[in-house]
Amino acid sequence: MDDPLPSRPRKGRGAIGNPTPRFDRESRVAIDDGWQQPQAEAEEDAPPLRTTVTIDSSRSIIARNDSPDVPFEQSVNPYRGCEHGCVYCFARPSHAYLGLSPGLDFETRLFAKTAAPELLRTELSQPGYRCSVIALGANTDPYQPIEREYRITRRVLEVLQEFNHPVGVVSKSTLVQRDIDILAPMAARHLASVAISVTTLDRDLARHLEPRAATPARRLDTIRALSAAGIPVTVLASPMIPALNDHELDAILEAARAAGAVGAGYILLRLPLELTPLFEEWLEAHAPGKAKHVMSLIRQSREGKTYRSAFGTRMTGTGAYAEMLRLRFATACRRLGLNERRSVTRLDTNQFRRPPQKGDQLALL
Repeated sequence: MDDPLPSRPRKGRGAIGNPTPRFDRESRVAIDDGWQQPQAEAEEDAPPLRTTVTIDSSRSIIARNDSPDVPFEQSVNPYRGCEHGCVYCFARPSHAYLGLSPGLDFETRLFAKTAAPELLRTELSQPGYRCSVIALGANTDPYQPIEREYRITRRVLEVLQEFNHPVGVVSKSTLVQRDIDILAPMAARHLASVAISVTTLDRDLARHLEPRAATPARRLDTIRALSAAGIPVTVLASPMIPALNDHELDAILEAARAAGAVGAGYILLRLPLELTPLFEEWLEAHAPGKAKHVMSLIRQSREGKTYRSAFGTRMTGTGAYAEMLRLRFATACRRLGLNERRSVTRLDTNQFRRPPQKGDQLALL
């Protein structure tokens, strides 16, 4: 990792600091020892923290999991890191595997898997491939800002359409509307659905929690546009953060239902590995009066810890607070008619076909 960056709020960035990755043997901290230009003046003179993109040379593209907590076995992530800068993102610790910080590095040092469409076509063409729904963007957002230039997500969708392969897209970006021309025909054949994350309806809170993501109003507009095109949409009211945005749960579901969402889900804030100190630092900077209360409720929902990774409870937590949230969600869904028609969002794996390739031997029958 490069020299450490001083911890302070930055316009357009979610993380406050850039802590040393957990695999590094040495930890570095930026301090002012009085010998250099005063830190405040140095920060004013410093150039803005810019986003860089490196080409990822991965040799495979489909990630597989056997977790009972997620409704898919396969996923494709076109990018590593995410410029949206959501401070709560559970994917942040994955940047440590690249020798980078889960803090500011995660949202400024991005990796684009430009060969993803070709790798996907190769993997889907294997004789032993077994079709199951692919989640597009299960880790980082497939429609983050750099997708406008790289268009990897769109090319991945084109491959999936070519193979009649079902796909579930997860995003909080309005850019997904660009690909309605692909998603709508697939949805008409039960091959595509979209989940839109709406964390809060409070624009100011969203600006600090998710600094480079679309505003809440624009996400609702996206739900409306996708639904009007016949694409089944699920709203993800997540993460629910105790004493910060949890009071908005019903309002989020109501607004999404009015925009056309047919399904809903929620996740209680997850703070694995380095995410706990990152989030605590964010709280002290943006919600100092609530910081202790927020963390207390999180620990009450995680058996005294800030995070428990056990299957079955890691998404929803345990204890009185977690149970109250679960009941509120279930009651709101019943009242609004969300999740009633599971068949609408259920995708069909039986249509999968490998298109004929040049040089293929013709079948006798």
